[in-house]
Amino acid sequence: MRDDLPEDALTRIAEALERLAPPPARLPDLSSAQAWVWHSRPDGLEPVARVNRVGLPLLVGIDRSRDTLLENTRRFAAGLPANNALLWGARGMGKSSLVKAVHAEVAGEAGGAGLVLVEIQREDIPSIGRLLTLLREAEGYRFLLFCDDLSFDKDDSHYKSLKAVLDGGVAGRPENVLFYATSNRRHLMPRDMIENERSTAISPSEATEEKVSLSDRFGLWLGFHPCSQDEYLAMIHGYCDAFGIAIAEEELRAQAIEWRQTRGSVSGRVAWQFIQDLAGRHGVKTG
Repeated sequence: MRDDLPEDALTRIAEALERLAPPPARLPDLSSAQAWVWHSRPDGLEPVARVNRVGLPLLVGIDRSRDTLLENTRRFAAGLPANNALLWGARGMGKSSLVKAVHAEVAGEAGGAGLVLVEIQREDIPSIGRLLTLLREAEGYRFLLFCDDLSFDKDDSHYKSLKAVLDGGVAGRPENVLFYATSNRRHLMPRDMIENERSTAISPSEATEEKVSLSDRFGLWLGFHPCSQDEYLAMIHGYCDAFGIAIAEEELRAQAIEWRQTRGSVSGRVAWQFIQDLAGRHGVKTG
């Protein structure tokens, strides 16, 4: 750099460099919200004033997964050992709803006052190391780091960043952070990608080991499977009772079955969409 530049020019250059490399993110006042969203470019935590979730009692047909995740979260909130969790399986069966409902349940209990939910988008996974460095400094708080619909496509190397913080690296995952993820895929990679690696590699097992091993870093695998029509109707009855929707049994059953037939599927999401329509027609609020 030239030594004869005027002082104002040097100031402008310094300010431009600061804009290109913003200062590290700082912890906000975590007591102002129970849930936050992590953003990169620039790094920062954004508070969520109202979390989009349903109550835990309204999640029907996933009792085993509910009880397992609830107990794991309670142990973590109490400062006891707990496992990262991967909720995988059929779409629309309440995977992300369960994570948010469990957080609300435990945060509302005596031992979970400092439990904070932090959502990270899949595209921000490369910045997860910086996020963990920030959260590590938050004394008195414990964090459920949540990534919804986590999956990786061919030639996507973001999974390497996630592997390092889940189970590897010198520093390791901070003691006050637990990672929950949902995915339609058990191994987080498309099957054709894994099979292609096997068919073209000199050592097929070694070629796929790195990609498949990502899901091994989750201590809990909770499977969600398509529900039956009876379970679908039980969900709808539960919603009707909770929101006070009065309708004759035969009429409710006929409308619910017709709704799911027009959607071509049966799931918790379809049940919730039907309830939104039904509640709207009956002038009942569900929010």
